[in-house]
Amino acid sequence: MKKKLILNIYINIIFLIILSLNTQKLLADEVFEKGREIFLEQGTCASCHTLNDAGSQANIGPNLNEIRPDLNRVIIAVTNGIGVMPSFDGILTTDEINSVAHYVDTATE
Repeated sequence: MKKKLILNIYINIIFLIILSLNTQKLLADEVFEKGREIFLEQGTCASCHTLNDAGSQANIGPNLNEIRPDLNRVIIAVTNGIGVMPSFDGILTTDEINSVAHYVDTATE
């Protein structure tokens, strides 16, 4: 009886871990899609940057496929601006900036 109870506990723990991983994947996919939408629309990123996943071909800003910026680099650039790129702080919310940063970071891996 005790062995069966312990086995059931382990099975439940494994089930919860698997469920948690699937939920995190779904949430990550939602953030990725939201980031893509921002990249293509209100962020206007595609008008300056080349990114294969977005289907954008532009030469004003760096080619993101080549420089492959990490999450923090994108957050800093979008928030503060860099070079001729303006700051999007106040234009995009913090969540939107984080979403587009996640998208660029993931799409350029």
